[in-house]
Amino acid sequence: MDGTAHPFGDLSRLPPGPVAVVLAEDGAEIASTVAHCRALGFAAVLLMRPAALALPPSAWLVQADGLCAGRAAAGRLVTALQRPLAGRWMHVAFNAEYLFFPWCETRSVGDLCAFMEEERRASVHGMVVDLYPASLDAAPLGVDRDNACLDALGYYAFSREDEAGFPHAEIHGGLRWRFAEHLPAGTRLDRPALHVARPGLAMDADLHLSEPELNAVSCPWHNNVTAAIASFRAAKALARNPASAAAIDGFAWEGTRRFTWTARELLDHGFMEAGQWF
Repeated sequence: MDGTAHPFGDLSRLPPGPVAVVLAEDGAEIASTVAHCRALGFAAVLLMRPAALALPPSAWLVQADGLCAGRAAAGRLVTALQRPLAGRWMHVAFNAEYLFFPWCETRSVGDLCAFMEEERRASVHGMVVDLYPASLDAAPLGVDRDNACLDALGYYAFSREDEAGFPHAEIHGGLRWRFAEHLPAGTRLDRPALHVARPGLAMDADLHLSEPELNAVSCPWHNNVTAAIASFRAAKALARNPASAAAIDGFAWEGTRRFTWTARELLDHGFMEAGQWF
């Protein structure tokens, strides 16, 4: 993909509202990722997946054949989608990644976006929270939604303000900290969970946007709501790479907790904040 075209065809007839872009790197949990987005209230889902794993057609689902080969390819695709989706709120996720925001069980993603617009923000800051199976013997490919775990500790952040006074947080930790010798160095866990698409905006290989304000945690005039992206992506990589798979017997440690798939749990652990959204 050259960064100027996208594989989804004409997007002018999408139903109005926020759009989720789901990019499959493999065949794991594609359907559950799409279903999670739909349950959150996304008006449409754009899905790139292998042709053999096509989902049943729907008016809100636009599918394209192919696999997304990593973060750099994801950045190029999202950049290419800025113009056709201009003015819409976008969420970008890989397969087996699940967006959460405060009270998402009772409030829709549309409610969240409307609130952020009232706060004069065009993005929602996100933190990736690594998920992993309770047992690699039971889930050797690194994914087990029914027995998912997370780290309740082991995350850390470096904070700074940009020239306009917007606070930023560079977040690290999770599996990427505990198994750093097996994963690419410098991979950050902070990225925009939602943003408003506009022509000229670009996403890089770290999944950050070319406009610094859109990567900020909040703004100088409000303490904004933030989101969490519960992700099996690191666990998949560690479980499937031959070198790391041979060295790792399991992911559990003293900081392990079972994941209950609730926004409340992520709020209680400090992985996201309600800000001034009550």
